[in-house]
Amino acid sequence: MTQDPDLKPDPDFAPIAQRIRDSVGRQGFMGHVGAELSELARGSCTLAVDRRPELLQQHGLFHGGVTAFLVDNATTIAAATSRGQPALTAEYKLNLLSPASGERLICRARVIKPGRQVAVVAADVFCVIDGIEKHTATALASIAMLPGEVTARIPNPIPSPA
Repeated sequence: MTQDPDLKPDPDFAPIAQRIRDSVGRQGFMGHVGAELSELARGSCTLAVDRRPELLQQHGLFHGGVTAFLVDNATTIAAATSRGQPALTAEYKLNLLSPASGERLICRARVIKPGRQVAVVAADVFCVIDGIEKHTATALASIAMLPGEVTARIPNPIPSPA
């Protein structure tokens, strides 16, 4: 990822980014699907997944559920980066624009409006065909921002690394 020369350094973001990367690394479904967190910045997130037979529907296209998962997770992660607090999807509207074929699926999410209780996040999904990105879906999500004490009360079945 190249750094935008107009962006000012954000030293407060480094610990937030590490917490998010650690948290995402403990998500079992991310590993199950084979998705990777490829870019992370304040207010944005990019997730990607490579083509595998397990992720395709009967016509050899990426399953719509894979697109929906990437949108759900990327929008929540992007919201969490904006305020450095836990977040949870409240709702999203997903428009599938064209069939998702190709060798890779990429979801780029960006916060449109950060908020103390709800953040609004947009996402676009692209498939990569012979090195060229094709826009396959777009979404708008409402993400609930959670106080840390709420998530502290929820038992996590996946242990943190020691």
